[in-house]
Amino acid sequence: MGELALIERIRSGWGGGGISPRGSRDRRRNPGNPILGIGDDCAILRVPKGHELLVTTDFTLEGRHFRRDWHPPESVGHRALARGLSDLAAMGALPLAAFLSLALPGGTLGSRTGRRWVERFFAGLRGLAELHAVPLAGGDTAESPSGLVLADIVLVGTAPAGRALRRSGGRPGDALYVTGELGGAAAELAAMERRGAGKRPSVLAARAVRANDSSGAHPQLYPQPRVAVGLALLRRRLATAAIDLSDGLSSDLAHLCHESGVGAELSLAALPIHPLALRAGAEQAIDFALNGGEDYELVFAAPSAVKMPRSVAGVRVTRIGRLVRGHAVSLVDSGGRRRPLPPRGWEHIV
Repeated sequence: MGELALIERIRSGWGGGGISPRGSRDRRRNPGNPILGIGDDCAILRVPKGHELLVTTDFTLEGRHFRRDWHPPESVGHRALARGLSDLAAMGALPLAAFLSLALPGGTLGSRTGRRWVERFFAGLRGLAELHAVPLAGGDTAESPSGLVLADIVLVGTAPAGRALRRSGGRPGDALYVTGELGGAAAELAAMERRGAGKRPSVLAARAVRANDSSGAHPQLYPQPRVAVGLALLRRRLATAAIDLSDGLSSDLAHLCHESGVGAELSLAALPIHPLALRAGAEQAIDFALNGGEDYELVFAAPSAVKMPRSVAGVRVTRIGRLVRGHAVSLVDSGGRRRPLPPRGWEHIV
């Protein structure tokens, strides 16, 4: 299999031209599906009337974001797409199309093992794409100069003009909420590290994506971007500001506060902690929840007068604190003691 054969295989697996992974049903779910997808120099996208285009890009780098001896290929493909979908979710955007640039080590396509890894990578990516009706509309392939797998994904979405959720809309007095549970991704990663390199990834985890498992059992391997929640928050005008938790609550909340020009107080007792994190003990679980990252949940602010439902789009929502005047972010324990909460999440460049 050479580059052209790989591209043709990708194209045939995405409805012929990457235009729709499932056909006309997706056209109803995603009215802006591409007019022209894989097979030409450019894709042609249709932007719904009265909407704006939102664009995000994310690297997925072997050795930095995943390890081939720890993460099943399906997980790598799933996670590559989940990162961009989570960014769109944070802004209340409807995904329109995905573009993938993939660099593979030399000789990958010349071996049966290498070809199988690539096929499973795309199976993972396609499984999540089908769940959210996101077509793969184009991209690029190349030989990696480093001997490592390098993937860059671009996600394009749409939102009603002037209404996309931003980090800058929070105001003092707004309540802070988080979706789902925190710390699970970091806890699962720590467990994978303890098992050590070279061991076969869990068969159950490798198969989870094929069933579109959204149970949260494997938050590191198969995180679930909260696209439907973001769309509902925007449509129902529930949120004033939002951000996704890719780097960790302590860091991402600091970003939101900085852009909104506010501080925040978090209630330690209110944090919804994932069962996988709780297995590590109370102190470690709190660290995973605050600083672990890769949960891909949403943190959002809402006016205190808004009656927030217990769940949005079927996902649990928990009030964890409030925005305050100033710039400090603090954590308040059950005894009312307050301490600073510095950003100690993921650092992209160290």
